[in-house]
Amino acid sequence: MNKFHRIKSFTKDRWFVMLGAATILVLIFAMPVLAQQITVKNYMKDRQFKLSRAMPQEAVACIECHKQENPGLFGDWAASGHARSGITCLDCHLADPADKDVSKAHAKVYEGGNSKWANKQYFVPIAAAVTPKDCSRCHPDETQQYSKSKHANTVEIMWKLDNWLNQGMNSDIERKTGCLTCHGTEVKMTADGQIDPDTWPNVGVGRVNLDGSLGSCSSCHTRHRFSVAEARKPEACGQCHLGPDHPQIEIYTESKHGAIYNAHKDEYNWDAAAGTWTPGLDYRSPTCASCHMSGSGDVMTSHDVTERLAWESQAPISVRPSDFKPFPAQTNHEVERDKMKKVCIQCHSNSWTDAHFDGYDKVNELYNEYFIPVKAKLKELKDKGLVDGTRQFDEMIEVHEYEFWHHEGRRARMAAAMNAPDYVHWHGMYEIARN
Repeated sequence: MNKFHRIKSFTKDRWFVMLGAATILVLIFAMPVLAQQITVKNYMKDRQFKLSRAMPQEAVACIECHKQENPGLFGDWAASGHARSGITCLDCHLADPADKDVSKAHAKVYEGGNSKWANKQYFVPIAAAVTPKDCSRCHPDETQQYSKSKHANTVEIMWKLDNWLNQGMNSDIERKTGCLTCHGTEVKMTADGQIDPDTWPNVGVGRVNLDGSLGSCSSCHTRHRFSVAEARKPEACGQCHLGPDHPQIEIYTESKHGAIYNAHKDEYNWDAAAGTWTPGLDYRSPTCASCHMSGSGDVMTSHDVTERLAWESQAPISVRPSDFKPFPAQTNHEVERDKMKKVCIQCHSNSWTDAHFDGYDKVNELYNEYFIPVKAKLKELKDKGLVDGTRQFDEMIEVHEYEFWHHEGRRARMAAAMNAPDYVHWHGMYEIARN
């Protein structure tokens, strides 16, 4: 290669190098501008966690005092995920002095100075009732989901839907110790600043709290351990979902799901992290939580039990959840049915799943064919003056009409959803047909 060619080659190579360098510089300086112009949908900021193991002296006083006075309470907390994360009594119970539910009785404990820890130097205002609003400081997504659910709004639903209650067919004490234990009371304070014993203690799922929030997380995650494992087991739901009018726990026990659960529950991994509890790996047969709340496949975990429902089967007439007048769901029944199917196909084939829901839909339709004429006939009798329309339940025909949907009708429809044939037929459709 002669001198001319070498110079030409060098010049050419240098030109490419300089061009490449210039291009890189342009890109470097242009990137911030490009980044501002590019918007990515669903972009999420990183979660900011701050975990401090240090405890204020007031929190130490709470723990040491309750360790002596309530060792069972302390033991539950000490074994909890809260304790392992440095979450103390104050993180949940601390209140603003102006809050309506501040405990005056607890304040007097500090004044007594009866122990090293019950001393006014450790005084802080606390509220006995911990509410979803309190829990939302650490669990905002779960609280927001729960607030939209039938659980959170069940007090409103109950009073609008249940004629036995809203017609005053039971006493205050029957309601407090019975219905409202599960559904929730409207918490009130007495004139001397104590929680009204007519409304407390209560952990009902729809409890109306003084801070305006609805519900109680400890309905399912009982205090003070607040166990995920406990809430995943059907017994947690069976505390309220049982009996002649909504026997879901009995229905579940009869079903194949329940039979498998009872045979193999000791093998389940109940403590898997939230959102990772996986069918086939962590459990063999689903529980209530598996189908209605837990994540499964690409169906995300939700604390809104109104999701995944295509029928409102507790109502007098089976309707789509969005058409349920006491509490219209902000959902589309086809979208929610698709979610539930995706849960089912984690263990079942598409054809099996489709056939199951076909049967469930037809039971709801058949029930309506029975009940709609019954309801119309009772109205006709009242319009003709053959049945007293001024007061409900003073004639047995009104009691029969109420139980038709509130007892037998619910049993048949709920059992069809959960594969309990005896409850579909003998405790459900047979009694409907006979009546």
